[in-house]
Amino acid sequence: MGPGYWGGEGFTFMWIFPLLLFIVFLFFMRGMFGRGTMGCGSHGDSTTHKESAREILDKRFAKGEINKDEYEEMKKALGHDNE
Repeated sequence: MGPGYWGGEGFTFMWIFPLLLFIVFLFFMRGMFGRGTMGCGSHGDSTTHKESAREILDKRFAKGEINKDEYEEMKKALGHDNE
């Protein structure tokens, strides 16, 4: 190894290739094991449950965020007054 070994032709930017491979690896691992929305094969989960307006209202009443009068009024506005 002479004095120009790392600064010579072709070796100046040799460290960029492993760095790019590492970044690509992290991107795919994040998609597969991270949030689950960026990985291959994740086209939306059928197991996720979106809360209905009634469920949200029931939870707010149970937590004490709204009183009984507000609960009844909102339930009526949602069309669930007979439940």
